[in-house]
Amino acid sequence: MYPESIKNIIDCLKDLPGIGEKTAERLAFALIGFSKEKLTSFSDAIIAVRDKLTNCEICGNISEKNICNICEDKNRNSKIIFVVEKAKDIALFEKINIFNGKYHVLGGLISPLEGIGPEDINIDKLLTRIDSEGTEELVLALKPSIEGETTMQYIKKVLENKNIKITRIATGIPIGTDIEYIDSMTLEFAFEGRKDI
Repeated sequence: MYPESIKNIIDCLKDLPGIGEKTAERLAFALIGFSKEKLTSFSDAIIAVRDKLTNCEICGNISEKNICNICEDKNRNSKIIFVVEKAKDIALFEKINIFNGKYHVLGGLISPLEGIGPEDINIDKLLTRIDSEGTEELVLALKPSIEGETTMQYIKKVLENKNIKITRIATGIPIGTDIEYIDSMTLEFAFEGRKDI
């Protein structure tokens, strides 16, 4: 139905999250409408992602250098490590500018049902960092799921003989949400995390 080059673009676009056949077609035809200069700029940006991006050797964040800007920043508090599942999660917290410590990206969560164990994610490097950097507190910011809980409990158990404070970000009911639509796990976390008003 379409020339091969358009079919190839549609197939590539469908690999993106949340993009189905119709949206991929619409985006492909939007690209066709771009000028040659804009298409070149677009393709150069994709090639740069392929060729320039790597993971920080220390924390696992996305970077164009071996060590990311956050790990290089001497003004950040290296005694607190904020542990996240994905590098994208770092951007969420950096945007709201509430944390001035360092980060660590696990690159996944422990999930025995999917055959993902502690050795399959970036926990060993975290443990090495804790020892070498004199970490005083770990802040765990993992999703409130069975996998997230399993991962947090594993980290807690591995560190139980070390003098390190382990905290987790609060979870609970989002503002403006009707309580009848909240799942039981979220309600349980909200109840356990209750505080004085």
